[in-house]
Amino acid sequence: MPPHPRVSRRRVAALAGGVSLIGLAVAAQSAAGQEATPPRQGAAAGGAIQLETIDVAGNGASSGAPAGATVAAARPKEDPRGPIDGYVAKRTLTSTKTDTPLIETPQSITVIGREQLDALKPQQVAEAISYSAGVFGNVFGPDPRVDFFLIRGFTANDTGLYRDGLQLFNYGFAAYKVDTFGLERIDVLRGPAAVLFGQGGPGGLVNLISKKPPFEPLNYVEVGGGSFGQKYLAFDFGGPADKEGHWFYRLTGIGRQGGTQVDGLDENRGYIAPTFTYKPDGATTFTLLSSFQYDDTGRLNAFLPYYGTVRPTVLGLRIPQNYNVSDPFNNTYRRSQASVGYEFEHVFDDTWTFRQNLRYAFSESLDDAFLGGLFGLNGFGYADANQTQIARYRFRASSRARLFNVDNQAVARFDDGLFKHTFLMGLDYKNFQLNDNNATGGFVGPTVANFNIITPNYGSPSVPVAPYLVNYDVFQQLGVYFQDQIKLTPELTLVVSGRGDFTSNEVNNRLADTVTRQSANAYTQRYGLIYNFDFGLAPYISYATFFNPQVGTNAFSQPFRPTTGDQYEAGVKYEIPGANAFLTLAAFDLALANTLTADPTNTLNQLQLGETRSRGFEAQLVANITKDFNVVASFTSYNLEITKGDIGTIGRTPTNTPETLASVFADYTIPTGDWAGFGFGAGVRYVGRSFADVNNTLTVPERALFDAVIHYSRDNWRFAINAANLADKRFVSSCQSVTACFYGEQRRITASLSYKW
Repeated sequence: MPPHPRVSRRRVAALAGGVSLIGLAVAAQSAAGQEATPPRQGAAAGGAIQLETIDVAGNGASSGAPAGATVAAARPKEDPRGPIDGYVAKRTLTSTKTDTPLIETPQSITVIGREQLDALKPQQVAEAISYSAGVFGNVFGPDPRVDFFLIRGFTANDTGLYRDGLQLFNYGFAAYKVDTFGLERIDVLRGPAAVLFGQGGPGGLVNLISKKPPFEPLNYVEVGGGSFGQKYLAFDFGGPADKEGHWFYRLTGIGRQGGTQVDGLDENRGYIAPTFTYKPDGATTFTLLSSFQYDDTGRLNAFLPYYGTVRPTVLGLRIPQNYNVSDPFNNTYRRSQASVGYEFEHVFDDTWTFRQNLRYAFSESLDDAFLGGLFGLNGFGYADANQTQIARYRFRASSRARLFNVDNQAVARFDDGLFKHTFLMGLDYKNFQLNDNNATGGFVGPTVANFNIITPNYGSPSVPVAPYLVNYDVFQQLGVYFQDQIKLTPELTLVVSGRGDFTSNEVNNRLADTVTRQSANAYTQRYGLIYNFDFGLAPYISYATFFNPQVGTNAFSQPFRPTTGDQYEAGVKYEIPGANAFLTLAAFDLALANTLTADPTNTLNQLQLGETRSRGFEAQLVANITKDFNVVASFTSYNLEITKGDIGTIGRTPTNTPETLASVFADYTIPTGDWAGFGFGAGVRYVGRSFADVNNTLTVPERALFDAVIHYSRDNWRFAINAANLADKRFVSSCQSVTACFYGEQRRITASLSYKW
């Protein structure tokens, strides 16, 4: 099946594979020649290390610093793929695919470093990003299967989850999930990013940066446990592997075991990630990245009725949060996932740098459970008028996904006599293959027993299933892109980006014995302008378009149209003088056409409703007040509404989407005295109301959740007690409909003890 009328699949694969060999050839040439190269940041032993100047307060000196400014010290330039000093990052690769200071990036972005992750101890990525502006994590409550999150009101976990700059595409019931212990940092980019990454939604993306081999010896062990009988053991070892300083390694792993907040459901995981880096000289770096993960768990939420969760039933009852409505004996989710790939970089001279990122990922899962979500009697999800019996059915999904990504980048930094340029050109290719087998039971023949919310009837007999979807999907994307970051003046930067995408979607329907093919090609663009004042202020404006071709078909074997749209954004960034703090304010107007949403008359179908628009404002502050006092805060408010579509939905807000979010977290460690090493932190997360029905007549209330941490460090030891939802507030995270509501996380307390040497 051709991804474009003039490009065959064989030629596309050959082209991508051929380009892949370029990087390896360059590596071989560099290793043989050991050519002299300019200093590079993060060089290994024997290579030069590029330094950035800092003032006496510990802030990076801006390019516009006054002449004669006093410089007190120097430190290694921050690696945008490496550790962050404290909470405040300085640089990123995610927004431009070039090593660019955040203060010179005309788009809203938040970077979460390892120190912040260690302070919060999140178990899921959706929890780790909950203190970021514009992000609503755990949309459907805590879920060990998938990290669900919205950015600027739009679903982003499907096409917007990336690891090390390459997409982890989640479609249907095939999902990739990354354990937070294996991450060095997380970049949350808000707004369209399709111009550099291809297939993508309007809200933005989350780029998970893996731990890489360190240049100094690292030995770390951590044990912990807490609520629901959870316990874990984690380790992180790495450093030089030879005396010459050319080979480095890292081995990161974690094992979790124990219960969850619902009866009879465990959450068990094993994760291990071996990585190796080879640096033959200061100009060439090759890092092999691999990981394997196994999950054995189930569904924490089973599509509960609105009445009985958000509101009481007709008898005044509420369904207890710990009830396993999916049934402990019929609630299984198992997944094996693995990936292997590499990051390659070679600096040819002062002008040219070549990078190549490549990865093959595999995921195989089984999802088998009793689910609610049926309309039942009177459309409320119950099988009886007293609303005590939840109507259920059996659902079973068996998925096998394979994903290949390769991204080739050439960067040129030069001066044309008038302006300075950082010019990027790239070629990427993606191949996604999915064996999707979905089945249900309980509609014809034996039915699943209703769930009694007064007396739980665990151990209900299972029922046979019949397949309703057996597909083999193949999605391919070939993209060619460019970007020019032009210094019009030392303070004013213009960013111009463009991309051409050629995609194909093939669906082999094994039940109907049909093949559906669709090709979709598009050009996307982005323009940004940012001005950097010498006192740290940087106002900016930007415009971007996006293109998101859809995989698969609807329930009637009809291919979906690609979703498209654009965004206008204006904001200001501020590196506060005399303080290591970074503030971002942004206003945006974002439109999405051909919106996909659930069909209220057919749970197995999706509709494309027309257009949805999001207009809003965001604020994000990250600060190292002192070395021992860190603060992160955010605020988000937007208006999300359907602007085109069915007459009955125009002007309405999509369900399960809060329009106001706010958070603040602060952590302090006593630096001196008898209490030196003792620290504490506290945070609050506010989520505004959302709607539970398309007519916006039923609401899910707002809530404020409190987090806390107490920790003590001495020598190489660290002990901590973390509490999420400290007050154990009972709340519903969101409702997709009147029969599909999802409880949020109960109080979770975790104690941990670590040793580093």
